[in-house]
Amino acid sequence: MSLLGLIDSLEGGIRKLKWRTQDTEWADYYGDTNYSSGAFGHKKELVAEFIEKIKPQTVWDLGANVGVFGRVASDKGIETISFDIDPAAVEKNYLETIKKSESNILPLVLDLTNPSPDIGWENKERASLFKRGPADMALALALVHHLAISNNLPFEKIARFFSDISNAIIIEFIPKDDSQVQRLLSTREDIFNDYNREGFEGAFKRYFTIRKSVEIKDSKRILYLMAKGD
Repeated sequence: MSLLGLIDSLEGGIRKLKWRTQDTEWADYYGDTNYSSGAFGHKKELVAEFIEKIKPQTVWDLGANVGVFGRVASDKGIETISFDIDPAAVEKNYLETIKKSESNILPLVLDLTNPSPDIGWENKERASLFKRGPADMALALALVHHLAISNNLPFEKIARFFSDISNAIIIEFIPKDDSQVQRLLSTREDIFNDYNREGFEGAFKRYFTIRKSVEIKDSKRILYLMAKGD
């Protein structure tokens, strides 16, 4: 067998491989969310409206799960990177891109609490997450409570992180009495006295201007559009 024939054979074998995803918490997130259909639809409408106000050319969807909201951007022709920590969720997202022949959304596995550093020879072959930004816009939907409570990160550090990687952000604040936040607090002591809307807004105002905030229908969750500058 020639070398090219061997390569063709290997490629054919690899293309036939299918990863059998196991059920994970995040891969089936939208089957276990506390959103009503009205709230979910309203959230998508707001995301589309906020994107239209900024008109970004690049969007990073952080904690994207299977890419539902990132596709609000990519369907507008915006180059979108769809990050999530769960490989099963990312695989579902990737398979959707193949099914729809999507070319402007890229699903990637990423742990935001341990983002990709500079790597390779002299740490110069491949740049870190921070050096690849900033994106014109980031999406941080149903994410901040995980960073603040599950990972013990103060709002100020979260706000500075988003300021480093994006020029504008659509971000969701989920209050402490929401069932998803209560789930996180059910296995640990509530030491998060500053976890409230005032503390959240105060931290982010140091880095962004709040352009708009809207309470999502049928919930107490608030969706914000923030951008650098006035």
